[in-house]
Amino acid sequence: MNTIKRILGVVWIVLGLAAGYYLIVSQAIPQFSSGKGEDLVPAIIYTFILMPIITGGLCIFGWYALTGEYRDGD
Repeated sequence: MNTIKRILGVVWIVLGLAAGYYLIVSQAIPQFSSGKGEDLVPAIIYTFILMPIITGGLCIFGWYALTGEYRDGD
Protein backbone atom coordinates (compact mmCIF):
# COMPACT_ATOMS: atom_id res chain seq x y z
CA MET A 1 0.00 0.00 0.00
CA ASN A 2 2.86 2.39 0.77
CA THR A 3 4.31 1.78 -2.69
CA ILE A 4 1.01 2.76 -4.27
CA LYS A 5 0.95 5.95 -2.20
CA ARG A 6 4.44 6.85 -3.39
CA ILE A 7 3.54 6.23 -7.01
CA LEU A 8 0.41 8.34 -6.60
CA GLY A 9 2.60 11.06 -5.10
CA VAL A 10 4.35 11.37 -8.45
CA VAL A 11 0.95 11.40 -10.17
CA TRP A 12 -0.23 14.27 -7.92
CA ILE A 13 2.91 16.30 -8.64
CA VAL A 14 2.53 15.81 -12.40
CA LEU A 15 -1.16 16.65 -12.14
CA GLY A 16 -0.37 19.85 -10.25
CA LEU A 17 2.18 20.96 -12.84
CA ALA A 18 -0.20 20.09 -15.69
CA ALA A 19 -3.02 22.04 -14.04
CA GLY A 20 -0.79 25.10 -13.63
CA TYR A 21 0.35 24.85 -17.25
CA TYR A 22 -3.23 24.50 -18.49
CA LEU A 23 -4.44 27.42 -16.40
CA ILE A 24 -1.73 29.74 -17.69
CA VAL A 25 -1.64 28.65 -21.34
CA SER A 26 -5.33 27.98 -21.98
CA GLN A 27 -6.97 30.49 -19.69
CA ALA A 28 -4.75 33.40 -18.62
CA ILE A 29 -2.65 34.12 -21.71
CA PRO A 30 -5.64 34.33 -24.11
CA GLN A 31 -7.40 36.69 -21.73
CA PHE A 32 -4.30 38.86 -21.27
CA SER A 33 -3.85 39.11 -25.03
CA SER A 34 -7.53 39.76 -25.88
CA GLY A 35 -7.18 43.48 -25.22
CA LYS A 36 -10.56 43.75 -23.51
CA GLY A 37 -10.75 45.39 -20.11
CA GLU A 38 -13.21 42.87 -18.72
CA ASP A 39 -10.81 40.00 -19.49
CA LEU A 40 -7.94 41.50 -17.52
CA VAL A 41 -9.38 40.85 -14.03
CA PRO A 42 -10.04 37.10 -14.53
CA ALA A 43 -6.60 36.69 -16.11
CA ILE A 44 -4.95 38.29 -13.08
CA ILE A 45 -7.02 36.11 -10.72
CA TYR A 46 -6.07 32.96 -12.66
CA THR A 47 -2.40 33.86 -12.75
CA PHE A 48 -1.69 35.27 -9.31
CA ILE A 49 -4.33 33.69 -7.05
CA LEU A 50 -5.70 30.40 -8.40
CA MET A 51 -2.61 29.00 -10.13
CA PRO A 52 -0.34 29.12 -7.04
CA ILE A 53 -3.07 27.67 -4.81
CA ILE A 54 -3.95 24.81 -7.15
CA THR A 55 -0.42 23.96 -8.26
CA GLY A 56 1.09 24.39 -4.80
CA GLY A 57 -1.59 22.34 -3.08
CA LEU A 58 -1.37 19.42 -5.49
CA CYS A 59 2.43 19.43 -5.54
CA ILE A 60 2.76 19.62 -1.76
CA PHE A 61 0.24 16.79 -1.34
CA GLY A 62 2.18 14.75 -3.90
CA TRP A 63 5.49 15.51 -2.19
CA TYR A 64 4.16 14.33 1.16
CA ALA A 65 2.85 11.13 -0.44
CA LEU A 66 6.17 10.61 -2.24
CA THR A 67 8.30 11.09 0.88
CA GLY A 68 6.15 8.72 2.96
CA GLU A 69 4.34 11.13 5.28
CA TYR A 70 1.18 9.04 4.86
CA ARG A 71 2.68 5.68 5.83
CA ASP A 72 0.47 2.98 7.29
CA GLY A 73 1.46 2.50 10.92
CA ASP A 74 5.06 2.53 12.12
